Amino acid sequence: MKKTVLFVILDQFADWESAYISSAIAPLGQGNYEVKTVSLTKDSVASIGGFHVIPDYDIESAPKDYEALILIGGMTWRKENARQVKVLVDDCIKKGKVLGGICDASAFLGTLGVLNNVYHTSNALDNMKQWAEDAYTGDEKYIAKQAVSDKNIITANGSATMEFAKEILMAMHITSYEKIAEWYNFHKLGLFAVPWPDF
Repeated sequence: MKKTVLFVILDQFADWESAYISSAIAPLGQGNYEVKTVSLTKDSVASIGGFHVIPDYDIESAPKDYEALILIGGMTWRKENARQVKVLVDDCIKKGKVLGGICDASAFLGTLGVLNNVYHTSNALDNMKQWAEDAYTGDEKYIAKQAVSDKNIITANGSATMEFAKEILMAMHITSYEKIAEWYNFHKLGLFAVPWPDF
């Protein structure tokens, strides 16, 4: 029986923010994991890049047995209907599963009060404070870093797709640290470690 990793994607989701982590899960997990998508409905969801995805589940039909819940950033986390995702987040925290949020999805976690007692990051502290208002009191635990992992909660800014993926893989203990580091360094540094040309 494969372990499930749930990706929450909303309309206009940032497809590149999901690509590295989703494509790493199966090979590094030696086929013991499967990726499934969840959205507000089962209707086709369009990414910023124009990919159309038919979600495996809507909010109500999402499975209760999973290893991680990963919220992918995008353009619509600030819409009122995105609040429906709260029930999934609450369930994930209650079960102590790995919870990830990148870009605006990390700030969305701030609006739920999820980040108040864990070290975390996002696109910008001031932006999150303005959006979350009184629900967010965790500014002293904000770290200006690409990705932060604390107590099974992983957050990242929108330019940190690789760092986000690495932290999630490590939090899931999907394989050894050495294999995760090898995977990360290959994709981060490339095949040939040469300096950028002058433009």
